[in-house]
Amino acid sequence: MQTTIAVEDIKVSLPELLDSLSPGDEVILTRNHRPVAKLVSQAPKPPQPRKPGNCKGMITLLVEGDEHLQGFAEYMP
Repeated sequence: MQTTIAVEDIKVSLPELLDSLSPGDEVILTRNHRPVAKLVSQAPKPPQPRKPGNCKGMITLLVEGDEHLQGFAEYMP
């Protein structure tokens, strides 16, 4: 879909316009009835796949051993 909007009008309605665009939609901005810019919406990037071990080293145990796990004994095999 292609839409033409005057620069003066876009100052007020830009947030609503951006929310209403679908991927690939175009908006032509005009000043004095002449095109000055074109906005083209993009599809959001797909999320990156998660990698095992991505947070390795971010947690530090201050106590070694299994004493901190005693409260979870009923949940452990």
